Amino acid sequence: MSEADLNMQVRRRRVFYIPGYDPIHPRRYRELYRKESAAQAEISGYAIGISPKQGGGAYGWHVQAEIGAPVQADVDVLVWSDIVRDSMSNTIGATYLQLARTAWTYITSGALRRLMWLRKGPVIAALYPVGMLLLQLLLALVVGGQVGRLALAGLGVVWDAPDLVNSLIWWPIFLALAVWILRWFKRMDGRFFAYYLMHDYAYSANWNGANPPELEARMAEFGDTIAAALETDADEVLVVGHSSGAHLAVSILADLIRAGRVRADGPKLAFLSLGQVVPMVSFLREAHRLRNDLAFLSLRDELTWVDVTAPGDGCAFALCDPVAVSGVAPDGKKWPLIMSAAFTQTLSPERWKELRWKFFRLHFQYLCAFDRPNDYDYFQITAGPVTLADRYRDRPPSKSRIDVPASKYTSVAP
Repeated sequence: MSEADLNMQVRRRRVFYIPGYDPIHPRRYRELYRKESAAQAEISGYAIGISPKQGGGAYGWHVQAEIGAPVQADVDVLVWSDIVRDSMSNTIGATYLQLARTAWTYITSGALRRLMWLRKGPVIAALYPVGMLLLQLLLALVVGGQVGRLALAGLGVVWDAPDLVNSLIWWPIFLALAVWILRWFKRMDGRFFAYYLMHDYAYSANWNGANPPELEARMAEFGDTIAAALETDADEVLVVGHSSGAHLAVSILADLIRAGRVRADGPKLAFLSLGQVVPMVSFLREAHRLRNDLAFLSLRDELTWVDVTAPGDGCAFALCDPVAVSGVAPDGKKWPLIMSAAFTQTLSPERWKELRWKFFRLHFQYLCAFDRPNDYDYFQITAGPVTLADRYRDRPPSKSRIDVPASKYTSVAP
């Protein structure tokens, strides 16, 4: 299909963004889109701007773009941050209990070892909160114990021969200081991200890969919202799933297609998964639903599914085909198309040097501007005149993709 044929293809698009495990208000995504779209437009030489969303419904914004042709796009954020906040333990003790349960689940199931076969980066990211929380506990115990001993020494007590009275003095000092140190670390988690990441991994591990009831209910609501957009006169309905939001999108879209809610004569349906961590869930014993939905969606003609990751993103399973590595790839599999955002090529050496050790920022780079863009441009995908299907119609999958089955659990039925 020529560029002339592609031009003017999409005039109106509905975009549904499903965030990952994120407790923050969705306005952060609006501000990110506003800032980064302006930067990409300046780099790539097109016009784009956002304005407040008209009408009710999900939180979102309106986009007006001129990228070879005028396009109007309405972006909605499908919010589950309230569920995320409710899942986060408010106490230090509960978080350490989560740590023990999560480590037990991934280690005894063999999932941790098999995930390591795929990519070490996201596994190290998963082990980071375990190591950091244990280090914090060790520091609290050591510092608390030493200060307690110093306090006794100030009273002229030799710790080598403590008696009951001395112990009654030492223990309160030790416990009070240890608890204070642990609370300080928790207050400073905006720098360390240990509690946040622990809650993230524990959320899936607590249900062994199954979806908790409150999440299933919210996903059904998201499905109804997307189904309503598929009944409009939009040219394309694009669902974007980032990080943990990618596996939610897989199940939501599979449910819509099974229920016959995707019309052949309606808007084109497209699915863009970014920075996905699907194996962290699909490799768990009770992830029957997700594995079934992965296999189902990989065969469907009703949608186009493009999966974009980058080896430079240490928090994602870069270039891992989520269907294949989960061991559920059926004969005739069509999706997803595995693509690399290739940060080392699409970011200038100066920009890459600036970002390469900012792991959490890099995990969001898919939603940001590239100063050396190639054929992946988030803003052209969400606000340009070409459908996702036609944009990547002739694009071959990445030669570095990983599509070898690695999961111990491949059952798709409970």
